Amino acid sequence: MSDPDPEENRKSGIAYAAGLSLFMSVAFMCGLGWLLDRWLGTSPWLLVAGVVVGAIAGFYQFVRLTSKLS
Repeated sequence: MSDPDPEENRKSGIAYAAGLSLFMSVAFMCGLGWLLDRWLGTSPWLLVAGVVVGAIAGFYQFVRLTSKLS
């Protein structure tokens, strides 16, 4: 059995962090939009805005982190 490659471990960690960052950004902003919709009675507009803003922020983080893979 060979020893684990530190560079391979670093790259897989960055890829995992990028995917998790994308998911968490969308989930957090979706939840925040849903809560604000319930509080302000603006359903579903802030939920939709939260998903869009979360996706934009998540993709930005995803690209920023995955650019470190090369």
